[in-house]
Amino acid sequence: MKRIFFLFLTLHIASAHAQSPDWREALRLWLTTEEIDESYGTETMEMLEDMAQSRINLNQASREELEQLPFLSAQQVEALLEHVYRYGPVRSLGELQMVTALDYHTRQLLSCFVTAGKEADKKVWPKLSDVMADGSHTLMMTGKVPFYKRKGDDNGYLGYPYRHDLRYQFNYYGRIKFGLTAAQDAGEPFFANCNTAGYDHYNYYLQVRDMGRLKALNLGMYRVQMGMGLVINTGFHLGKLATLQSLGRSTHTLTAHASRSQAGYLRGAAATVQLAPQWHLTAFASYRPIDATLNDDGTARTLLTDGYHRTPTELAKKHNTHESDLGISAGWRKGTGYVNVNAVYTHLDRTLLPQKANTPYRQYAADGNDFANVSLDYGYANQRLSMAGETALNRQGAMAALHSLSYRLTETVTLMAIHRYYDKRYTALHSYSFSEGSGIQNEHGIYVGASWRPSWAWLLQGYADYAHFGWPRYLVSAASDAFDTMLSARYTGKRWSADGRYRLHIRQRDNSDKTRLLNRTEHRLRLGGNYVLSSQWSLRTLANAVCVNWAGENKKGVMLSQQASWQTSWLHTTLQAGWFHTDDYDSRLYQYEPSVLYDHSFPMYYGHGVRYALTARADIGSHLMFTAKVGVTDYFNRSTIGSGLQQINRSSMTDLLLQLRLIL
Repeated sequence: MKRIFFLFLTLHIASAHAQSPDWREALRLWLTTEEIDESYGTETMEMLEDMAQSRINLNQASREELEQLPFLSAQQVEALLEHVYRYGPVRSLGELQMVTALDYHTRQLLSCFVTAGKEADKKVWPKLSDVMADGSHTLMMTGKVPFYKRKGDDNGYLGYPYRHDLRYQFNYYGRIKFGLTAAQDAGEPFFANCNTAGYDHYNYYLQVRDMGRLKALNLGMYRVQMGMGLVINTGFHLGKLATLQSLGRSTHTLTAHASRSQAGYLRGAAATVQLAPQWHLTAFASYRPIDATLNDDGTARTLLTDGYHRTPTELAKKHNTHESDLGISAGWRKGTGYVNVNAVYTHLDRTLLPQKANTPYRQYAADGNDFANVSLDYGYANQRLSMAGETALNRQGAMAALHSLSYRLTETVTLMAIHRYYDKRYTALHSYSFSEGSGIQNEHGIYVGASWRPSWAWLLQGYADYAHFGWPRYLVSAASDAFDTMLSARYTGKRWSADGRYRLHIRQRDNSDKTRLLNRTEHRLRLGGNYVLSSQWSLRTLANAVCVNWAGENKKGVMLSQQASWQTSWLHTTLQAGWFHTDDYDSRLYQYEPSVLYDHSFPMYYGHGVRYALTARADIGSHLMFTAKVGVTDYFNRSTIGSGLQQINRSSMTDLLLQLRLIL
């Protein structure tokens, strides 16, 4: 305990400065525990990291580009476009104060993703010489070195214990972008076994924007978002608080897949063409290998998305199934009103046949070779009112519908409601949208939320969500209900800021005898504060607590952490230390931790121990950046960490991350 006290005392001596907002921490506040567990948060953060590194030029941004930013509402997107149209090019981001639809916090967050560059080039197709002269090249190398051995490193994994990746990207003012990402997970063979080409996964892409009637063209790996996500959404995955922030808007975007993730992307070609001033057409075609666990008869039991190929068993599943996708969307838009018709067809070369015997919750799981979905999405927005919705059908005629309504009651108060109905028979392999469950199926619910800004410094938000599941779910053998509510407050002053969040989540589950349903009640509390003393030092204090009541037992967990940062014109260092104590895995806690670019760390903590990490970034001139991070986790209540091939026969683990970025 003396060591813990010394760490906190040392860090409290540091102070904080008013530096650029940490968009990673801001967006982390929108993710729930379930979303982090399902890795959606990490994939979304990687996509946003890419957008932060190649910022959108406000003076040539299209509606589709701005809609890629999940924290902007439909009214805010329209207000930004109107500002540039009426007043001409934005010369500095300070002009955003003139856009009344943007509050202080949104402007701060937006400044991390946009830039005020020169006026858009009026030429439809730029000259090749201009592209090569004005485009930028970015090369980035990242490696992770563990100072411990897993059980699989000695006997099980086919490769060495180091994770590394290589990224290259060319960017011409956001209009032309192409790149390559090569990724290798720890334990995967490198230039050996099935990986004779070196890296386990290669990701390549070409993206072209705003070339006359050709609004978007993507070749190679890409992601697609249509409507509210009931038919297809391989793009952003954010939670209920983020939905309140963006007011549940709909979007149609094509984006390059620059992430190291092997899940959710499509491979082939996609394009959006402006047919007439108010009409557009989007189409895509994709063919890609995927991993699957097979049944004895050669059919696919489950489709895998983790991307691990470390053992002979995992390698046998690599690319053993192929998926073909075709999609089309035809839309009309006039002002802020729009209607789109969407259709997606998917074919698997192996029959998907999940095990359904003695598992009622899988009775209506997707199966077969061919899947087809169609939908109609529509919406309208003005300065006060915003409406959006989508109604979808699958091949069997089962329906899914999602509708949102938001109203700006005053300049400072916004109300919102969302209704969704997902038939238990509805299936769509690429759907992802607003839900309480794990997919767009077997759910009927209503969500209400409110946002209040009593002054520029304060932001108060809250929501309540009720969901009913008419068919059994995992760990639930009958119809069940769930209730989720959250209250959030944030204060931003001149020299200090504070934020807090409380969440109550109630879900029904079977008792041990499966004779009746019991409520599993989860309380989560998060408090944080920043303090500013000088132009070089920053300090952030965080406290997280959880209490889970299930079958008469109370499980508790708490984590206290301190973060201190110091920076000069070329060096930025961050030290973070935390103490955690939880009863078990059910009372686990998550906390965002600063890291190198594209490595979004949301460590999970349970048990009793301390975590401390030091990150240092050196900007060597305007072209070279070097970052190093060392992180240590010490457990007080165990002699081993992890299980199976991931087991570490020690009570502590230390990792070193190294990254080098070169921009030309």
